[in-house]
Amino acid sequence: MERVLVCVAWPYANGSLHLGHIAGAYLPADIFARYHRAKGDEVLMVSGSDQHGTPITIRAEQEQTTPQEVASKYHREFLDSWRRLGIEFDLFTTTGTANHARVVHDIFLTLLQKGYIYRESMPQPFCPKCQRYLPDRYVNGTCPFCDFKEARGDQCDKCGKPTNPLELKDPRCRLCGSTPQAKISEHFFLRLSAFQEPLLNWVKPQGHWRQNVQNFTLRYLEEGLKDRAITRDIEWGVPIPQPGFDQKRIYVWFEAVIGYLSASQEWAKLHGQEDAWQAFWKQETKSYYFIGKDNIPFHTMIWPAMLMGYGGLNLPYDVPANEFLTIEGKKLSTSRNWAVWLPDYLQRYSPDPLRYFLSANMPETSDADFSWREFVRRNNDELVATYGNLVHRVLTFTFRHFDGRVPTPQELDTSSQSLLEKAKTTVGVVDSLLYNCHFRDAAKAAMSLAQETNRYLDEKSPWKTVKTDKEACATALFVSLSSIANLKTLFYPFLPFSSEKLHQLLGCKGTVKEEGWGFHQLPAGQKLATPEPLFTKLDESVVAEENARLGQLPSQTV
Repeated sequence: MERVLVCVAWPYANGSLHLGHIAGAYLPADIFARYHRAKGDEVLMVSGSDQHGTPITIRAEQEQTTPQEVASKYHREFLDSWRRLGIEFDLFTTTGTANHARVVHDIFLTLLQKGYIYRESMPQPFCPKCQRYLPDRYVNGTCPFCDFKEARGDQCDKCGKPTNPLELKDPRCRLCGSTPQAKISEHFFLRLSAFQEPLLNWVKPQGHWRQNVQNFTLRYLEEGLKDRAITRDIEWGVPIPQPGFDQKRIYVWFEAVIGYLSASQEWAKLHGQEDAWQAFWKQETKSYYFIGKDNIPFHTMIWPAMLMGYGGLNLPYDVPANEFLTIEGKKLSTSRNWAVWLPDYLQRYSPDPLRYFLSANMPETSDADFSWREFVRRNNDELVATYGNLVHRVLTFTFRHFDGRVPTPQELDTSSQSLLEKAKTTVGVVDSLLYNCHFRDAAKAAMSLAQETNRYLDEKSPWKTVKTDKEACATALFVSLSSIANLKTLFYPFLPFSSEKLHQLLGCKGTVKEEGWGFHQLPAGQKLATPEPLFTKLDESVVAEENARLGQLPSQTV
């Protein structure tokens, strides 16, 4: 048994979740956690709503409401979306808790005491028209590294590099469009430069990291780390535990990553075992951080540097960052509403088809595209016609001709033995792929077993032998049902709802997770439940209907 900590990126609570969020971090994390739980491993999966990011304050100003009202609204929506999509966190909290502030202060003060945080005056963007300091995201401009014209003051979405708002070319205030001025303000800095060599020595041997993650990190480190301000002139966020800084706050990029630790501690308290978090942070544990590629620097350099400076806590084992998801061949854009919003999707369709499509098309090594035409095709051809139809025709035929019970097999011929061996081998292959975070290939391998079982069924043609050789028919159905029982397990991390339904249809007790990961063979005579279809075919009209919704505002569900 292993101990696994699954840390998942904290979404800004300033708007609805979209498919880019799901494909980037949340679905792969859930697949991974479900797989490990089924194996019997000790798993803790944590995340929460980031309530302090400037996107929340910007949304609040736009809607003439408070940041807290915005954050609370979308936190409720997130919780509902996770439930409906089947994303199972051990704790999904917020950065707005007293517990989080306490842990942030502990990290801050420890790093300050050790000399890794220091005070220094710095020029900050100040809008003369708005008469206010502008936090990073309140400034847009041209990236100084790649010349992308819509770079933010904290990071460029095109090249992924962190930026400084005063380093942007042609900077402009996001509120009024004016050119900001530089104005001196005193702040606290994280001495990132002190961790240049320790980080290089730590990153270089990480051969199990995805190549894009490791290469990006090494390129950035080799350019040299610069100290970075960790406080801002803003009134929303975690207070600074130092006198004279009442009008400033700890900036979000510093405190949000601490959320993985604070959430773990909150989970322990909620379960009445205050020290339980320590097993995942101080003892032998593999820590995985599921994020999108825009968050790589914060999780492979900044957070590890903070952990090194603090001392005594586990560094990340892996950071399986995904690339981006495009929509109908175009870059996803929330400002233009070019997105498929998760609450909207869940109002009209089942969760498992989406989970399957994003799994089979996951942007693990390069950007991937979501198209409604391809979504409908994969649903109809793969889930309905290949997997769902296999299950339905085997179960209905068995129910009709064998009194609704798993038939007793006779001696297995070569093709029957071969299919069972294929099922056993596939369990091992998918196990290895999931363990190493290759989710797309794992989904493909599971579906290949379904295809192989269909070929076996066509070869044996039990609908013919039931009249001429019922023992051969019984054997073919037994083998097919055994393969289906393993498909249920293999697809469980990807398709939890249909896997649990199939578990019940096969007459199995408890849950798929309780049954555990591994090769399963149904006992002869086991009573089956009345068959029901696992999936629903989608009409081609869905493509035009959904494409017409692109560019529209998301529905408000809370």
